Amino acid sequence: MHTMRSTRTTLGNLRRRSPHFRTITPHPQSNPTRQYLTLSSVSGPTNIPLATETLSEYFTNTVLRDHASRPALIARKELARAHGGPPSRNLGRDGKNAHLAWDFAEFDAHIQAVARGLIAMGVQRDDRVGVIMGNNSSYACLQWACARVGAILVTLNPAYRLHELVSVLALAKVKHLFVVPRVRSSAYVSMLSTAFPDLAHSQPGEIQAEALPALLNLVVVNNPGVDEPEDMAVKEVKSVIDWREFVTWNGGGVEDRKISALAATLHRDEVANLQFTSGTTGLPKAVSLTHSNLLNNGILIGRSMRLTSQDVLCNVPPLFHCFGLVLGNIAAWSHGSCIVYPSPSFDPKAIVDAVTQERCTALHGVPTHFYGVLAEVEERQKRGEETNTERLRTGIAAGSPIPIELMRRLIDKMGLTELTNAYGMTETSPVSFQTTPEDSLSKRVETVGKIHPHVRAKVVDLQGEVVPVGVPGELHVAGYLLQKGYWEDAETTDKVMKKDEEETLWMHTGDEAIMDEEGYLRIVGRIKDLIIRGGENLFPVQIENVLSTNHAIEESAAVSVPDPRYGEVVGVWIVRSRSSKGAALTRQDVRDTVCAGMNPQNAPAYVWFVGEDGAAGELPKTASGKVQKHVLRGWSKELKERGVGAVGGA
Repeated sequence: MHTMRSTRTTLGNLRRRSPHFRTITPHPQSNPTRQYLTLSSVSGPTNIPLATETLSEYFTNTVLRDHASRPALIARKELARAHGGPPSRNLGRDGKNAHLAWDFAEFDAHIQAVARGLIAMGVQRDDRVGVIMGNNSSYACLQWACARVGAILVTLNPAYRLHELVSVLALAKVKHLFVVPRVRSSAYVSMLSTAFPDLAHSQPGEIQAEALPALLNLVVVNNPGVDEPEDMAVKEVKSVIDWREFVTWNGGGVEDRKISALAATLHRDEVANLQFTSGTTGLPKAVSLTHSNLLNNGILIGRSMRLTSQDVLCNVPPLFHCFGLVLGNIAAWSHGSCIVYPSPSFDPKAIVDAVTQERCTALHGVPTHFYGVLAEVEERQKRGEETNTERLRTGIAAGSPIPIELMRRLIDKMGLTELTNAYGMTETSPVSFQTTPEDSLSKRVETVGKIHPHVRAKVVDLQGEVVPVGVPGELHVAGYLLQKGYWEDAETTDKVMKKDEEETLWMHTGDEAIMDEEGYLRIVGRIKDLIIRGGENLFPVQIENVLSTNHAIEESAAVSVPDPRYGEVVGVWIVRSRSSKGAALTRQDVRDTVCAGMNPQNAPAYVWFVGEDGAAGELPKTASGKVQKHVLRGWSKELKERGVGAVGGA
């Protein structure tokens, strides 16, 4: 990349003339003397000690000790006694159709019952336990129960097609698979039993499927609303174990003794979770995350949000992704906060209902989630309905670059005045940079904040040299939060995790970033997503930020398009807003918006409207909400060759 190669001489001069910091003496009436960075290299504070316990130890010794009677989990689409067992206190909510509501003590009782079930089913230490569900209380119990017995939770994307599912199950050698009968259009038991007839005839614990030689058990969690035909399909598969029969309520027996014995030998550096990458650039990889990775990252995320036991987090992102599992569940529960699952999968109406009726103080989401929620709020306001979000104050906007205009709308329209922005990747547990409520509004909407405690980061050029502040380069991250490696893939691990001359292990993120002199970071895109027009680096996220200021545009994605003159030019994909302005938007309007907001070389030569001119009906995204730019580049090339999308003024 031309811009980064040209910094080497400058960097050498800086190193000879000055240290990493320069001191600025302010005006006598202004703030005290502050130190500013000159090079893009930072280390987080270390005055906050890291937790040294396993997930289970921390839950018992800190969370349960301090917050046993506080609300822990509310699942609005599940009945109060969804798991059977003894009568539920249900946080005092009664009635035949009351939804599930647990305090931490009742949550712990369910976790222990699930842990007993795992032991009784033959789950052993380091066994991989796969989960395919939406956001529900069974998932939450399995998250902690697996950690309690030393099993490894394998979180699986419900959107996987059969061949993808078989591939990841085989890669992780999953022995015990927990599923709901259906999530939206995917009927898992039917799909698996059709593909592997042996499932229908095998006895529980004795599954024999040639393509899945490790698989022994299939447990089905019957969720409310499952239709009768799907129920019948489940009953016809002999290998299926029903969740209510799996959960073991009788305590004091051999299972409890085994759980206690296991807990005494578990170590914080053991793998607790295999988390698959989102796959924006290729096939998912299994990231190995330890108890220490997950627990400490969750604690520090919640700390940046200023979470307390009085907070109620509406956790929208899916639990198979780090956003829902760590930034949501662990960040909240490690601070005694309550989690609300509005629905098993994304549903704007259910989210707004949950925020208003459960008096939520926090809301998590990626841009797609927030756009949907804002649209639902605006629709209700048009109908004259009250949408009381007055208790909302915080949350996290992450998962993909957040348009500045979207952040402003969330603050202005929903009261998310302390909304934080976070950056991370699955391989770093995931968060390494985050804003705080004390940061200025401009920093919270234009950057992903400063480095987390106990983390190091640097921005480097193609030769691995640290670049001056304000210069783009690849972000590298080091510290406790680094994954243990891709599961059974040392070759790929070694390509992205490398030691420097001081034996510090760094994760090469592949993300293009710019650090300012105060240590705030801006992510300007994936290195592979850069648009190099005539030798000049253009950053898609900056183009998308400008486009977000046009209210006729709901969402946009900028990609490179091959060009014989410039090598690459800008192409943008547009999702029209549902207003009359969106319907009237032209390609030239889109180009003019960019020209008015930034240098004209960033203006698109091609514009495609989603769902028009033969284009797909929606942007291709991972389940965590990230736009798959590699897919868009392929679509763009094809449409260009068909003569579709050129802007007349380009």
